[in-house]
Amino acid sequence: MKKTLLLILTICTIGILKADTALTAQYPDKIKFKGKEYNLNSNPLEPYFEKYPDKRPKGGIMSTALWRGYVAHFEIIDEQLFVIDIEIEVPDKDSEKSYPYKWVSAFKQVFPDGKKVKIEWYTGILILPHGKMVEYVHMGYASTYSKYWLLEIENGDFNEARKFKNKEFVRFKKRQFEEFQKTEEYKNLYADLRENDQYGDESFIKSFIADFVINYTSKFLTD
Repeated sequence: MKKTLLLILTICTIGILKADTALTAQYPDKIKFKGKEYNLNSNPLEPYFEKYPDKRPKGGIMSTALWRGYVAHFEIIDEQLFVIDIEIEVPDKDSEKSYPYKWVSAFKQVFPDGKKVKIEWYTGILILPHGKMVEYVHMGYASTYSKYWLLEIENGDFNEARKFKNKEFVRFKKRQFEEFQKTEEYKNLYADLRENDQYGDESFIKSFIADFVINYTSKFLTD
């Protein structure tokens, strides 16, 4: 899990997939919550594909805007997190449009029985940005929005949801980071990042973790 988070945050926030390739903003996974579909600033299937790399969908177009090669669709059903579809983008030979591609389901590539699957391997906080875009940032999931839902998930079970406006979300992240600094998880993460030369000095590493503390913490640490 730690390796997955480090990889995702490295390429989505620093913006480097290869030494000479800068990433654009990422096409997000989707989640249905309280009857409405939201974008996700998280990728709950990545720990699964890290463990089972042969299961990763094949045949889809990968780009700097979609480094993982798929878009997963999730839903909270009966207080549990399920993946209900996985789409890939493929060439559309019959299209006469200027962008001759289409989205097709690759769900059965990953889960052959075609039934929705509880994400039992996922523990963490899902970030659902919505409302008006406050600031566009041309990398990863770094753009900011006027509103946020945060969903706490533990082994695929939905524990709690919190709703924030933009400034409230910023204040919450600050409190979350202050509490996270007191934990062994923070100390281990900090040590890991210090070993990686691209993260720079102590002040940069702390700022980096503070900015993306929601991705690094598995539960709400403060009110």
